[in-house]
Amino acid sequence: MELYPERNPDLPILEIIEKEPDASQATLADRLDVAVGTINWHLKRLIAKGYVKVKRAERKKLKYIITPEGIALRARLTMDYIQTSFHLYRLVRQRMIEALEQIKTAGYKQVRLEGNGDVGDVCKLTCIEQGFEVVDNPQTPALIVKDLKIFIEWKDSKDER
Repeated sequence: MELYPERNPDLPILEIIEKEPDASQATLADRLDVAVGTINWHLKRLIAKGYVKVKRAERKKLKYIITPEGIALRARLTMDYIQTSFHLYRLVRQRMIEALEQIKTAGYKQVRLEGNGDVGDVCKLTCIEQGFEVVDNPQTPALIVKDLKIFIEWKDSKDER
């Protein structure tokens, strides 16, 4: 399961190590859905920069420990992640409100929503907050959500205004 898609895996690596210092590179790779070689490369880099220390727990087993510098890095990365998430949330809401204004101007109070996941959830909540009923009627305009883009698909009939 990819916790932070399309992002540098340093934050989830540090989070997992903090919770489970005995986690192996294979465990980290499995949890982050990346290759063991990728985890090895990131760990070596984190160790070289002083964010993580490594101790030998047993003959072949290593224990990873986050340093105070690593804790500070994790805090910065967490704040960056939160700020980016809020920025994207605001962006999606603004685009959704603009699309709903166009639909409202055309006289509709109902919309169809095609999109799922977190962005789809934000769009659905925005519809409800703006007084639109989300329906499964092919005669109403559809809001198509693709990634962070929102498209309006108009239908000819205006029976469901």
